[in-house]
This record gives sequence, structure tokens and C-alpha cells, in this order.
Amino acid sequence: MSPKPVDTSRRPGISMEAAVQRRARLAEEIRLAKMVRKLVTPEGAAIRLKLASASERAGAFMIDIAIQWAVVIATLLGLNYLASALNPGSSNLAFAFWLVFFFFVRNFYYIFFEIGQRAATPGKRILGLRVAARDGGRLTANSVLARNFIREIEIGLPFQFALMGGDQYGAWMALFGLVWSGVFLLFPVFNKDKMRVGDLIAGTWVIKTPKAKLMDDITSAAARPEAVSRYTFTQAQAEAYGIHELHVLEDVLRQSTAEIKAQVAARIRAKINWVSIDGETDLAFLEAYYAALRRRLEQRMLLGERKADKFDVR
Repeated sequence: MSPKPVDTSRRPGISMEAAVQRRARLAEEIRLAKMVRKLVTPEGAAIRLKLASASERAGAFMIDIAIQWAVVIATLLGLNYLASALNPGSSNLAFAFWLVFFFFVRNFYYIFFEIGQRAATPGKRILGLRVAARDGGRLTANSVLARNFIREIEIGLPFQFALMGGDQYGAWMALFGLVWSGVFLLFPVFNKDKMRVGDLIAGTWVIKTPKAKLMDDITSAAARPEAVSRYTFTQAQAEAYGIHELHVLEDVLRQSTAEIKAQVAARIRAKINWVSIDGETDLAFLEAYYAALRRRLEQRMLLGERKADKFDVR
């Protein structure tokens, strides 16, 4: 008689239900780990980023589409009401104005929001997503323009093909548009970084930016004035970096190793010509400089100034 096969999927003493749950948790952890990327910024900071899934990106896109159509329909109804209240001849002018408005909403909605500081449309912000450069540097206007102009080829052009009809030629064009849209729309599903073709060309990807408060090791410097008072930075030293570097430094303080903190602290000290004080540690220096940089940037923003990064010399 052949021996009975042994179930190796569960440990002794663990029920079948617990083993199934354990395998499900393990599979979920593996799936989430596949979405994490290690990124080294130009400042030398190693940051772990979680990519947005294809479903999250699709959800954000649908939210943005709903917002766009709500805006253009509300504008059309408002202009129609205004035209009827004035005189019948103004309806053509109102409709022409609406067509121009619709053109700008359709083509510049994504660019307007993604080129801003948050690098995210309202749909992405609702789902906790944002656009980021794959090289770890600053997200440039050229990248935002490239990824969004490609969207017209990915989505807008297929819809124009699909609207063609009537004769055999139109039917073939509609079929071609359907296949075209299928290739581009499913592209994020079949690549490991969940990128659109526009992301591939522009050098970007969409990452998750969950809302999270600063950890104690970041806020501690601001919460303890006596700790900050040991460090006095000149105005030039506090203005050596901008908002982009502030965010990078925040990530360094939140989740990097002691080795990375030491490397970043050395870079900042060399950049601002800092002379170390007695008993100074890398963490204490970074906390104090983070507090000084953030305070200075907030002061400049109150005055209507905004330093984007260290290359902005305004």
C-alpha cells in the first residue's frame, strides 16, 4: 500500500482555516512587495515608493472624467440660461465660447493639476496618488506635457475612430480604433511598473502618497526649542534648498537608515559650509536643519515667494 501523501501546506497544530488565511496573507504580502520600488534621489537618499495599481489608476481616471464632464455640462447649462436671458442671437456666441472652454478642459485639465506642487489631479488626490519622476529628480514641466499629450493618442484617437461608421471603411476604422484602445488601455496591466505608454515616454510613474503625519523624529526639533537653539543657520544657509529638497529630507528622516542619514547630513554640511558644533549628531543636525528650512520656506510663501528647489535662484 502506498503511503498517504503528507499535507505540507500547514504546520502541525494549525487548522485548515488558519493555514488558508496564512497563505492568503503571504500572497498579499508578496503582491504588495512587487509594487514597491527603491529610488535613490540626486541627494543620495534611498526612498521606498509604492506604485499605484492599475485599478487605482483606472479609478482616479474615472473620477477625473466625471469631474471634467460635470464642469463642462454645468458650464453649458449656465451659458444656455445666460444666452436665453439676454437675446436669442447670443446663443451661437455662447456655444462657441463653450466649445473653446471644452477644448481647454479636455486638453489641459491633467496638465494644470499635475504641473502643480502636488503633481496630482483631483482624482489622484482622492485616491492618494501622485505623479513622480522615475529618476528621483524633480518632476519637470516637459515630463508632464509629454505624458499628457500622449494620452490623446492613447484614448482620444481611438474614440474618434470608433465614431466613424456607415460604410465598410468606417467599420474597419472603428474596429482598428477598438484594437488600438485595447492595446493602450491594457498596457498598464501587463507591465510590472503599471505605467502608461505616456509614462514610459515621459520618464514618470504614478505612486501612492498615503496621508501620514510626520513622525516624532521630524517634529521633535520643532517641539523642543532648546534643541533647535543649539543650531543657528544664516539666511543663506536656510535658503540653500527648496520645497523639493524639503520633501526629500522629510522622507530621509521618516524612513531611511542611519547610513543614509549620515550621507545626506554630510552633503548638506558641505553645501552650506557648516562647521559642526560640539556633540553634534547627524540626526540632530538634520532635524534642526529641517526645522530651519521649513520655517524659512513658510516665511517666503507668506510673502508670495516660492522656492521650488535648490536650482531656483529667486
